[in-house]
Amino acid sequence: MTLFFGVDIGTSSSKGVLVDDSGTVLASSVRHHRVARPHPGHVEMDGEIWWAEFVSLAEELTTGREITAVGVSGMGPCALLTDAGGAPLRPAILYGVDTRASEEIAELDDLLGGSSAILDRCGSVLSSQAVGPKLRWVAKHEPETWARARRLFMPASWLLYRLTGEYVLDYHSASQCTPMFDGTGWDPEWAPLVAPGLDLPRLRWSDEIAGTVTSNVAGVSAGTPVITGSIDAWTEAVSVDACDPGDLMLMYGTTMFLIATVDRPLRTPSMWGTVGAYAGSHNLAGGMATSGAITSWLSDLTGAGYPALLAEADASGPGAHGLLMLPYFAGERTPVQDPDARGIIAGLTLSHTRGDLYRAALEATALGVRHNVEALRGAGAEVSRVVAVGGGVQGGLWTRIVSDVTGLPQVIPTTTIGASYGAAYLAARATTGAAIADWNPPAATVTPVPDPAYDELYTLYLDLYPATREVAHALAARERRLASRGA
Repeated sequence: MTLFFGVDIGTSSSKGVLVDDSGTVLASSVRHHRVARPHPGHVEMDGEIWWAEFVSLAEELTTGREITAVGVSGMGPCALLTDAGGAPLRPAILYGVDTRASEEIAELDDLLGGSSAILDRCGSVLSSQAVGPKLRWVAKHEPETWARARRLFMPASWLLYRLTGEYVLDYHSASQCTPMFDGTGWDPEWAPLVAPGLDLPRLRWSDEIAGTVTSNVAGVSAGTPVITGSIDAWTEAVSVDACDPGDLMLMYGTTMFLIATVDRPLRTPSMWGTVGAYAGSHNLAGGMATSGAITSWLSDLTGAGYPALLAEADASGPGAHGLLMLPYFAGERTPVQDPDARGIIAGLTLSHTRGDLYRAALEATALGVRHNVEALRGAGAEVSRVVAVGGGVQGGLWTRIVSDVTGLPQVIPTTTIGASYGAAYLAARATTGAAIADWNPPAATVTPVPDPAYDELYTLYLDLYPATREVAHALAARERRLASRGA
């Protein structure tokens, strides 16, 4: 039997799947972990955890089996710096949820001719999502570390390196290393300016074989091909066949991610323009800093399990009995691009229940999706087919609310495991030419039920952020001052 092993390193867990050549998932497993938040706005993770969890998943899922190829995927864009020998020098700085580099963004804007020049050259403005300012932050605040830094990894490329010894990164991940990527490759002028002394990886496409395994890892034998892989959201889009122009993938996870596939490069300061997972493809993408993270927070805070919270939220009904939430609990990425935005719960009374709060959180995510979709369309992206994927698809209530709020039908594919499944598919595509349409056909469609209450709520949602922005910024600044004094 032809078998493919896919692993995805996510924000809150690592997932592994064993898939056969028909796309059937034979086995899967999860390893949970937590990120570190050593200071306000700092979100990090020890890169050695990524490798340890890959090995653990391989031992569980592949021992005693013969693996044909390995697929890798991971959260990103991240910055794991190592020395010339590949030894990590500090924890990896994570993607847009890490907001430490605000000053460095301003410095690079000034140095490189302003945000418009960067947008035109790189496809995105500088934001908390960009890797370049975070590298500059390390150089400024941890000069001893930077002096030893020679290589840059992300979760997928780190697994690839540990398995094969190849120092390779996919083109898509590189295109999120703004301002170091110029749309076709590493920018010969700006990359060395932003990251002097760093030996940047060779670039390959996500579905290319980047190397072969050097030493046996459980059932992954030496000589097994490993594909280049990519950032998890793009691997998720691959997993649900959402890579044609007009497709929009919604990833329901710790954060909410949106990827619109477009027929040409598009530029807008409110979203991220990138190259796609496949050669010749282009995307306009967005990401909310939280979504599932808020539902997890509410579950922990109330001590209630998800089935109870979902039932109570369903009973609460549209509008959550007068509650409105801004889901900016970790700042916000697109389209507001504001790391100092903060979560707001407006309309609270003593009569509100935890079910109302949970409903408001689900609706906040849906309102944020609508805000992002409007920004995508405003930039020229066609959104004609929406495909949902990720853990939040389970249960049905969240996807139903998103469709009702946005007015968009959502295709639910047969398999919604996500990025680990997409990684396994990319391994199959590279070695056998498998087609994702055969592997993962549609299983259902969520049809929107229009509700005028949501149009009214959306107007209030758009008003709430500017009405509270200055207070939120003042509170964020106060939080940083207190943290710097050790309070």
